[in-house]
Amino acid sequence: MQRDTRKHARRAKRRTRIRARLSGTAARPRLAVFKSLSHIYVQAIDDSQGATLAQASTLDKECTAGKSGGNLAAARAVGTLIATRLKEKGLEEVVFDRGGYRYHGRIKAVADAAREKGLRF
Repeated sequence: MQRDTRKHARRAKRRTRIRARLSGTAARPRLAVFKSLSHIYVQAIDDSQGATLAQASTLDKECTAGKSGGNLAAARAVGTLIATRLKEKGLEEVVFDRGGYRYHGRIKAVADAAREKGLRF
C-alpha cells in the first residue's frame, strides 16, 4: 500500500510549524505523540539536552496486555502510563506536541488521560 505523499507532506509542514513554537526543558519536557494505524507512542523530551526522559507506547506490557493498540482505550492507557512515569521522576508540567495531528480522537485521549493523572499542560 502506498503512502499518500500529499497527506504526509501536509502533516510534516504542520509539524514543523508546531515545533517552531514548542521546546521542552528538563523542568518542562515536550510530550511528543506519534500514532500509526496499530499503535500510539509518547515521549517526554528535553530538547535542551536532546534526551528522552520517559516514554510509553501501546507496545509496553503494562499498557495494553495484548489488546489492540489502535483504539481510544489504548490511547488512554498510554496517557496514564506516561503521566505516572513522569510523576515518578518528579515532573508535573509538560508542553504538549501533537505532532501535526488534529487534536481529536486518540491524540485527545492521550492528553486527557495524562491530565487526569495530574500532568499540567
